[in-house]
Amino acid sequence: MKRSVLLGLFVTVSLMASPSFAVEDLCAVNLKTIENAKAQIPPDMNEQVMDSVEKAKADHAKGTKEGTNDCIAETTKTIQAIQKVSDGGKP
Repeated sequence: MKRSVLLGLFVTVSLMASPSFAVEDLCAVNLKTIENAKAQIPPDMNEQVMDSVEKAKADHAKGTKEGTNDCIAETTKTIQAIQKVSDGGKP
């Protein structure tokens, strides 16, 4: 339960802070949220999360608005999957 609350807090802070950050920073904030949640990621989901992070970093490295948007979409999807698993759901 503590893990779910902690992850929920990170996600909430990321989403609430997004209007105050530039769009590029939301990608970085989401990547940091995933990094902070590593202890909560089940071993069977670890590879999927790492692949997602690598894809997001590659999208962000493009330096385009489309790449940044793809990074944000990928990281948001990953955060939601982690949160669902930590709440007792399946990946």
